[in-house]
Amino acid sequence: MLGFGLYLQHVVGLEPCPMCIVQRYALIGVALISVIAAFCKWRWALLPTGFLTTAFALFGAFVAARQSWLQWYPPEVFTCGRDFYGIIENTPMRRAIPMIFKGSGDCTKVDWTYLGGSIANWSFACFVVLAALSMYGIYRAAQIAKHNAKA
Repeated sequence: MLGFGLYLQHVVGLEPCPMCIVQRYALIGVALISVIAAFCKWRWALLPTGFLTTAFALFGAFVAARQSWLQWYPPEVFTCGRDFYGIIENTPMRRAIPMIFKGSGDCTKVDWTYLGGSIANWSFACFVVLAALSMYGIYRAAQIAKHNAKA
């Protein structure tokens, strides 16, 4: 998802909006926690990492749903929120990843569609799938913990 977003930004020329940037943060959170869970040797860590992954995915889904709603019912006057690029510029991260998180587009504008869905719609669908997979992982980790407790 992040790679496609960067493609749309840098190759196609679409400017991401602040809500898109927040979704990128959520996606990076899902990815980082998932990688930690994948390489963690302690089985007890599967539950907390699963809950964190689910939280990041649900947060991303919420932001994507809000953006989809704003695209379907655009208000007369709307601001997407605080300038996230300005936040990044004031942190030590500014040298590492400024181009990834630069956003200045309009949150209510639909610049790209695929099969009738906007970027926000597809992002919502992907975050829901990630949340469902993460919840399934929590369920499996709980079953394993329950089985190990009986043994």
